[in-house]
Amino acid sequence: MKREDTTYRNIVVLGAGESGCGAALLASRQGIPVFVSDKGMIRNTFKDVLLSNNIDFEEGGHSLERLATSDLVIKSPGIPDDSNEVLHLKGIGLPVISEIEFAAWFTNATKICVTGSNGKTTTTMLIGHILQKAGLNVSVAGNVGRSFAWQVAESKHDYYVLELSSFQLDGMFSFKADIAILTNITPDHLDRYGDDFQRYADSKFRIIQNQTEEDAFVFCSDDPMTMSQLQRYNPKARLYPFTLSNSVRRQGASMNQNEIVIHTDKTHLHMTLEQLALQGKHNVYNSMAAGIAGKLLNIRKETIKQCLSDFQNIAHRLEYVANVHGVSYINDSKATNVNSTWYAIESMERPVVWIVGGVDKGNDYEILKALVKKKVKAIVCLGTDNSRIHEAFGDLVPVMVDTLSASEAVFAASNLASNNDVVLLSPACASFDLFENFEDRGNQFKDAVKKL
Repeated sequence: MKREDTTYRNIVVLGAGESGCGAALLASRQGIPVFVSDKGMIRNTFKDVLLSNNIDFEEGGHSLERLATSDLVIKSPGIPDDSNEVLHLKGIGLPVISEIEFAAWFTNATKICVTGSNGKTTTTMLIGHILQKAGLNVSVAGNVGRSFAWQVAESKHDYYVLELSSFQLDGMFSFKADIAILTNITPDHLDRYGDDFQRYADSKFRIIQNQTEEDAFVFCSDDPMTMSQLQRYNPKARLYPFTLSNSVRRQGASMNQNEIVIHTDKTHLHMTLEQLALQGKHNVYNSMAAGIAGKLLNIRKETIKQCLSDFQNIAHRLEYVANVHGVSYINDSKATNVNSTWYAIESMERPVVWIVGGVDKGNDYEILKALVKKKVKAIVCLGTDNSRIHEAFGDLVPVMVDTLSASEAVFAASNLASNNDVVLLSPACASFDLFENFEDRGNQFKDAVKKL
């Protein structure tokens, strides 16, 4: 699917959140008639933007007859492909694309795109930090910060660093990444993919679609699913693997004793693990991927090294909150899948009171069991349905309690924790049973800790 300048005269945007509102704003700025439709009620912040830009909209339900008069549908990533509205619109022959696809029609900027089950936000922010310190005209967008379309509508940038979810990738067709980065592929969002891991992996590999020999594909060669799919897809782009093994590669990143070594063309960048701002195995991978991207963009080695050593971690990702009565409280609300939580628990050096739960996305908790048995002394469940967590871990820890709010969970955890313990919020689940999003969950957790 490609843009034809004269084709689209009437655009419908489904969903009026960050993505949908950004798409509508871009269409309006391009002089294309646009109508926004949201099944729920639109938040006032977004409604104000629509009103101030004279963008027509509806909320509290979809008018299918009006939607059917469009010639292009831009779907927000939170709306499933198999929703009744989407199936109806596709059924009458309307093209349905993502906001990312639409935004790319209106910019010739270099696009560095990051996807993966874990680490994509940190890697995206790291790359953005490197490019900003290098003095480049760059914007970080996509699944983090302002939406891509919103950024394209309001300002002109030479580079975009885009975090892309599988849901966004599913609606991208003519889009091409100049540098595509795949951090890993582990089971996540399987509820949206019919519990089919292969379908989810196929979505992730859309990151390399339309790439040519002039482009770059950066990936983790230690990840089994990525490597199995690599044989299947046979990318045309130049390949830059990163690995924690000691093998020296001509192109990519690897370990040499206590150093990471990044190779691109004929130049090498060396950094000791101690020099990295972000510690832990998963963050070494993230730093390697970001470092490769920086080198591919010809940024000075000294700048890359400085940025990898002074980066401030994002909120809600292993974020230290406070020490209260000898107990450390860690906010890892962004850990919305099992693999992210594995990394979090694995990095803990002290006994853990683990706050877990939310909307289960088809989770397989098996990989957590050995770690939980070794490191977790008590579990606080935070969700409306904790049955699968009880089933998975009930025999592994002596104490499990159920809670229905962040404040209740923090209070319960504080009673279970002893001096020198860690209370870790790392839910392994989505947040929307009790919270607006993972940020809301993390912020409520932090507020509750501060009230102890």
